[in-house]
Amino acid sequence: MKNQFLKGTFYLTGATFISKILGFIYIMPFVLIVGDSGYALYKYAYGPYTLMLSVATLGLPMAVSKYVAKYNSLGDYQAGRDLLRNGLKIMMAMGVLSFLALYLFAPSLASIAIKEGDVSGNSHDDVVFVIRLVSVALLIIPPMSMMRGFFQGNQQMGPSAFSTVLEQIVRIVFILVGSFTILYILNGTATQAVGISTMGAFAGGLASLILLLWFFLKRKNLFPNPKDSHIAHERIEWLPMLKELTGYAIPFVLVGLAIPVYQNIDTFTINGLLTSVGYSLQEAEQVNAIIGLAQILVLVPVSLATAFSISLIPNITGSFNKGDMQDVTQKIKQTFILLMFVLLPAVVGMTLLSEPIYTSIFGMNNNPELGGRVLAWYAPMGILFSLFSVSAAVLQGINKQKHAILGLGLGIAVKLLLNTLLITSLYELGPIIATYAGYLVSVSYLFIVIYRNIEIPVSKLLKPLIPIGLMVVLMTIVVVLFEALIRLAFSNVVGEYPLSFLVTGIAVFAGAITYLMVSGKTGLIRLIVRRQ
Repeated sequence: MKNQFLKGTFYLTGATFISKILGFIYIMPFVLIVGDSGYALYKYAYGPYTLMLSVATLGLPMAVSKYVAKYNSLGDYQAGRDLLRNGLKIMMAMGVLSFLALYLFAPSLASIAIKEGDVSGNSHDDVVFVIRLVSVALLIIPPMSMMRGFFQGNQQMGPSAFSTVLEQIVRIVFILVGSFTILYILNGTATQAVGISTMGAFAGGLASLILLLWFFLKRKNLFPNPKDSHIAHERIEWLPMLKELTGYAIPFVLVGLAIPVYQNIDTFTINGLLTSVGYSLQEAEQVNAIIGLAQILVLVPVSLATAFSISLIPNITGSFNKGDMQDVTQKIKQTFILLMFVLLPAVVGMTLLSEPIYTSIFGMNNNPELGGRVLAWYAPMGILFSLFSVSAAVLQGINKQKHAILGLGLGIAVKLLLNTLLITSLYELGPIIATYAGYLVSVSYLFIVIYRNIEIPVSKLLKPLIPIGLMVVLMTIVVVLFEALIRLAFSNVVGEYPLSFLVTGIAVFAGAITYLMVSGKTGLIRLIVRRQ
């Protein structure tokens, strides 16, 4: 595998991973500031915002990167620049339209989550308020996404990576400082604190856009020069360009909506289904919030799959267009193995230490027993999340987008059906099991399609999992042993909250060190990183 592919993958992997780490670290002080009810209100705003954002950006980071990579591989360097110039105009228009749509439909969306007149938890007006505030971010994010896609298509992953981290840092600072200032300095309400927090999306997006523009001006001489094109550039008309980009973008949008759609199904159905079997709205909102917090933790290792997917698509597209199927197969194999090397120990560790991890991050006042149980059930879901993300990226890279969409649709249908059937009988575990079933259907279908089109030897994918699995078993023994020793030594000395910190910190560190050291000594790391 070429160094440039690995370098780009690690750039985006690192940036996305840092972004996700920051994205759950801030949740702990944020929940302490606004409480469970405030976090549930925050979810009501960010759920529909995430969906609308995906529609507004049209999946552009990946779609544009695929478009630019395709024409660069053909030697037509002017095509990417034409796309950037015209695409920015489209994105600004899409930003305005999506902002208006979310703002105007906020009352209807709020009615799905909370019935008007129910004041036992957050009110209908509160939900309308925060949805309308977060909608402002839609004015700035689409053009910013366009710029990221252009850099990625030109194999310049650094600017996209740095802008991702900056966006998250600015957003988090705005959320924490803003909510704290409203509640404890200006003596405002929790609703106002959550409202100002939702504006962090706009502040982060603006900072990211400014940084990308700076990179563009600084690196404009590093992009492929149209004068060096291998072929004569024929001006691509507006409508054909839009049609091709849309053909790439729609699958990216729909596939990118997978996790947000599942999250929104939970966010907007849990309250009604639980209250129908005797829960109060406040109790249902607590379950809703806990499932959302567990999702955040699980999505941290899943961010690796997202980063791999972003790097994988333009690279596979270039090799596929050149007819180099051996290189396509090689990139898929190495991405899968890299993913499993990092993901399997993370998921197992999170499952083993679910309660101390949840308690140490979100505190004793957020029902740690329920939170730990939900996280233990939810953690293995990270494997299916990641496999779906990578397998969908593979299908998009080889122009089999329709199958990725069909696989997603089948999974969502299963999720919707089982949510209704299982929540009223299994309560908080119902939506988790429904998510497993939905993703299992999707991933199985996508894998079958990939095998039929590329015929990757399954044995070559599974063989490296054997040593990885053995290392994970060894890590599990170390983690369980350290947890038992720490509880034995400190359970009568410190309280449950500091004990959770000790268990989480020491057991995770011991398990990670064991896994990495043994992997290094046995040569597993070298086997994974080198060209296979």
